[in-house]
Amino acid sequence: MAEYAAECAHELSKAPKLSLDQLAQCEVGTLSPKAVMVDLLCRLYRTDAQGLGLAGDYRQRAHLPEVSHLSPAAEWAYAAPAPDQLPVPARQDESPFDQLMESARRSVDRTLASATVSAAQLDLLDERILGLRQQYLYTPPRPMLTLLLTDLREVRELAAERQPAAAQVRLSEMTALLATLVADALMKLGTLRHARAWYATARLAADDSGNVELRARVRAQAAMLPYYYGPLETAVALAREARLLLHNRPCVSGAFAAAAEARALARLGDAAGAESAIRAALTVFEQTDNGPDDDAFAFPQRRLLMYLSGAFTSLGRSRKAREARKQALSLYPGRTGIDPALLRLEEAICLAQDRSPSEACQLAESVYLQVPEPHRTPILGARARHVIGVLPPAMRTGRAARNLSDLLALTPGTM
Repeated sequence: MAEYAAECAHELSKAPKLSLDQLAQCEVGTLSPKAVMVDLLCRLYRTDAQGLGLAGDYRQRAHLPEVSHLSPAAEWAYAAPAPDQLPVPARQDESPFDQLMESARRSVDRTLASATVSAAQLDLLDERILGLRQQYLYTPPRPMLTLLLTDLREVRELAAERQPAAAQVRLSEMTALLATLVADALMKLGTLRHARAWYATARLAADDSGNVELRARVRAQAAMLPYYYGPLETAVALAREARLLLHNRPCVSGAFAAAAEARALARLGDAAGAESAIRAALTVFEQTDNGPDDDAFAFPQRRLLMYLSGAFTSLGRSRKAREARKQALSLYPGRTGIDPALLRLEEAICLAQDRSPSEACQLAESVYLQVPEPHRTPILGARARHVIGVLPPAMRTGRAARNLSDLLALTPGTM
């Protein structure tokens, strides 16, 4: 059999290739091969035309143009397939309809098997994105955007092509993660319209992935934008939607969503709701593995404490807020982003609430100026202005408040 196959393969290799459409037509009987091809197939399979499931006068050439320069072995109309692409001989009991069904099935199988990305390539992309998630914790937002958008373009190009379902899910998850970080960086830069649009894109990608925890996480993350820039009701709605998606499942995103809802409710003055959300955040946090400290999508203890500090600050529970801030600040590494500065600005807000306007404004001014300029973005300016906003109206015109207001108006990176 090997000798026959080799001989036939040699003869067939001299002919041009047959297109898939022409092969399919031959399989279902709408296009007739020439006698020389039938002869070759009979030799290959050691049978006759009837054994191949073929019938009719295959010397009829009305369907095909004559090509005088081809050798006899290459006398197929447009070409024969390579030996490993030869049509499977039809069973004698197969009707033309059966052959049509089998041809269609094989065509679908070929489509499902076609992909432009392998599992190994996706693993490498995951590794690169994890590196970006780690780098995001300490890199200023503007250069970080360039890195994020570069990898996002590659993911988008792969997702735009036909991929198997499992690969498409992973690409949607990658898109959601990268889009969320892009939105967060834009939020820090105060580009609010673009930040909102990118958060919406992240939600669409997360929903497309079907990953419930990722869907919840993206919504909880998106709640940061209205928390800092308003409206607070939207922050509550996003965090609550994230919790509802999880149905009380104990996971890191559940703790994050509850903490985000707690501090937004506290700023709205809903003390009972905030206290309930705080208890939920602590309960879920204790039940879950909160991931590594060096990942922007983890929710380590220092971030939980940061959110609790914000909630306790807005609730006027200064002592609890100071305890949470002190513990959180002790957990941050030397190389980090703006979280420690945001915590210290909350300390200034506590001082302002405690009727210490000069001390509060001086602390806010000092914290703001100590932040390296690439990190000194509008989100810090918005939080520093909140120090002035919580002062009693009569104290907002004092020297310390005016100095802080002038600094924020003149320093690049404020709104």
